[in-house]
Amino acid sequence: MMEFDFDDCYWHDSILESIFLDRKDLGNNDIIEIIVDWYDIPRSKIIFKGVCLFKATMNSGIHVKEAIDIGYIGPADDPDLLSFYKKWKGAFDSVKLNCYIIKTSSTGSEIKILAEGVEI
Repeated sequence: MMEFDFDDCYWHDSILESIFLDRKDLGNNDIIEIIVDWYDIPRSKIIFKGVCLFKATMNSGIHVKEAIDIGYIGPADDPDLLSFYKKWKGAFDSVKLNCYIIKTSSTGSEIKILAEGVEI
């Protein structure tokens, strides 16, 4: 696995195939794995490490592939990121989190992951 530039991926029209939450190392290294069938490259697994928040508003029961509209790293002033740090009252101030956002076009779904890093 290697680090990669989340913002540099060609997200548009790629297909979100699955999402898996791994909490075997509970609280120490929660992981989210997402399988993406990319528009321009072969299918791959994206692994978010050091996950502190997983928020998904997904619409199911629709018989279409989950086509991605856009994926990007949210700004430092993202409301969920700011709220997370405020909620934990300094306990995570030394942890640098990124806010990864994936929005789909086929069902209007949105996934937000606050994590320390991401690999492919």
